[in-house]
Amino acid sequence: MLHLFSKHYKLNQCFTTKYFDFRTETIKISALKRQSSTWSESEKFMLKLALHLFNSSNKVDLSGMDYLDDHNTRLAIEAIAMRYEN
Repeated sequence: MLHLFSKHYKLNQCFTTKYFDFRTETIKISALKRQSSTWSESEKFMLKLALHLFNSSNKVDLSGMDYLDDHNTRLAIEAIAMRYEN
């Protein structure tokens, strides 16, 4: 999840204490979703994926990867691999 927020240009803009509390290890998910309401479909997908990788109760439909360009597809695959590597 942190990989996407640090590497994706739009998510990185939201990687602030306005949305993240590292002391309590919480994310203001509703606020992030509101912030993303005007984003492109690919940007929204990357947010959904990042939130899912943080907590699987945040569901993501992987068919949203169809919206991604090559660079963001690589970022998404890297993030998934990092999350699930042994």
